[in-house]
Amino acid sequence: MPENLNQENKTFYLTTPIYYVNDIPHIGHAYTTIAADVMCRYKRMKGYDVMFLTGTDEHGQKIQQSAAAKGLTPIELADRTVLNFRELWHALGISNDDFIRTTEERHHRTVQAIFKKLLDQGDIYKGTYEGWYCVPCETYVPESSMGEDKTCPDCRRPLQMMEEESYFFRASKYVPRLLEYYEKNLRGVMPRSRYNEIVSFLKSGVRDQSISRTTLKWGIPVPGDDAHVVYVWFDALINYVTACGYLDDPEKFARFWPSAHHLVGKDIIRFHCVVWPIMLLALGVNPPVTVFAHGWWTVEGEKMSKSRGNVVDPFEMVERYGRDPFRYFLLREVPFGLDGDFSEAALVGRINSDLANDLGNLLNRTLQMVDNFCGGVLPVSGAAGQLEQEIAELAAKTVRDVDEKISDFAFDEALKAIWALIGRGNKYIDETMPWKLAKEGKEEDLHRVLNTLYDVLRLGSLLVAPFVPDTAARLWEQLGLEGDPGKCAIDGFAWGERTPGLKVNKGKVLFPRIDMNEWKKDKEARDGRKAAPAAAAPAPEIPLEHEEAVEIDAFRAVELRVAQIVSVEEIPKSKKLYKLSIDLGYEKRTIVSGIKEFFTPEELLGKRIVIVANLKPAKLCGVESNGMLLAAGDGKKTTLSLLTPDRDIPLGCRVS
Repeated sequence: MPENLNQENKTFYLTTPIYYVNDIPHIGHAYTTIAADVMCRYKRMKGYDVMFLTGTDEHGQKIQQSAAAKGLTPIELADRTVLNFRELWHALGISNDDFIRTTEERHHRTVQAIFKKLLDQGDIYKGTYEGWYCVPCETYVPESSMGEDKTCPDCRRPLQMMEEESYFFRASKYVPRLLEYYEKNLRGVMPRSRYNEIVSFLKSGVRDQSISRTTLKWGIPVPGDDAHVVYVWFDALINYVTACGYLDDPEKFARFWPSAHHLVGKDIIRFHCVVWPIMLLALGVNPPVTVFAHGWWTVEGEKMSKSRGNVVDPFEMVERYGRDPFRYFLLREVPFGLDGDFSEAALVGRINSDLANDLGNLLNRTLQMVDNFCGGVLPVSGAAGQLEQEIAELAAKTVRDVDEKISDFAFDEALKAIWALIGRGNKYIDETMPWKLAKEGKEEDLHRVLNTLYDVLRLGSLLVAPFVPDTAARLWEQLGLEGDPGKCAIDGFAWGERTPGLKVNKGKVLFPRIDMNEWKKDKEARDGRKAAPAAAAPAPEIPLEHEEAVEIDAFRAVELRVAQIVSVEEIPKSKKLYKLSIDLGYEKRTIVSGIKEFFTPEELLGKRIVIVANLKPAKLCGVESNGMLLAAGDGKKTTLSLLTPDRDIPLGCRVS
């Protein structure tokens, strides 16, 4: 239900991870921060006092090594690269309230104060640590978690055996209390699959954590022992309370910390859902309300990599397509929490279909009719009929649905609800045919239709404002309304409360359609330029005789359809097979697939795939399989990519 705007102490504190400054920002950084921005903009429109924090992580061995390689001091490197993040947030329209750097004096003081408090109360002690260490990830890796040939399970790089004196944090002491907290707070870790992962990890046992280093100097000195610097993760996590006033502003901390939420990538979930809340419990502070771990982005089926040249530059996307389309695409294309695949073609598809055809078309058609039939002035409306009442009810439901979905970080579902209302507006035009009403002189009916469409757009402007703020402002202005829709109260919207006689300001088309033929030519030219350095060594051609030709009728006999994976189960005693429940729109069925080595259940859940729908059923490990999904591998059985549609095609559609 919508919150009461008069409710006191409505606060909301949201953080992104602090981003490491040894590299330039990429799509992953943009994704998390845009999601956080949408949430905070929405909460402000709901009447909350919001604090939105982002920033940079600037200590540790990687920074020290990167700086040395460039002939810089660590702080010189940090000062340069931090500008990239500040500039990107400006380019993306990020509305953060604070930006923290871990090299700031306020953070140094807070880290040292917390370290000393835990040391004094016996929760930190000195010992010796020996183990396999990953320099890029700056973490020790247990032997049980190592990859082949003693490699890091996360980044796959070789591990180094290290032994050093270290301070340890008694994490094991607080595991029972953290488990109790999570059992009482089921939203403590989201989505649910991550919650189960963390609870299972805690129940398996947590060792005391090494939290200092003697092998580097680029960090915060341990208070009273300058031979040690505070381990970068222990240091970095504390940023969330530094900015919230833990040490310097107790009143601010008391106001905002009880409503703290963190957005993070799934690769750092254990630091944020195990180590960090245990640190807080040791300090006598409650863990965050929610830590939400989202998925990763691949690029057209491949992992992003500098060597592949497929790293998506958010600056380039904003410059080429605009920040609102980029923001919209990232949050509409993939359920927040699952992995996603970035495709520039899919982005263009969303611009043409959702933004130009649906939203832009509704605005253009409506204002054009107000211009043509009413001289650009919104007429007085008569009583609503059955159709108008249905749309008003849908509008009220849309407001409720959007509130529920955004509160659950289900940004794609919120956008689907908004676009269902926009789609209903376009359908309403076709149903009522205002041009025909005008021709027949049915002014009362015509005015009722135009006012209903105006309200759909007025509410639509408010609801899209957190996602596409510039677009919402342009919509608002063309509707003849004053101010910024992003600063209006969503709960203050009332259907039918329009101002008769309002002059609309039909302006430029919101989103000009992109000519796909021209776009493809441009994209091929750009890709050719990127690939130019490798042109001297073309890939060998496959002789035609290696391919077995088939008749077109044989191909047509294979029925390929779009489906969605709705559940994933492991099959006992099978190292390779998953039992997948898939939705074809018109029916659900089970497929058994040997892809367990390449994907986790979380990576598969919700993914749209292409399947062979008319394959004869077969039993695998006692489970009947009714179809086959399509995938491509590298031939070495080291990587696999599922065949997926590049846009939101209805389930069950035939692939041809």
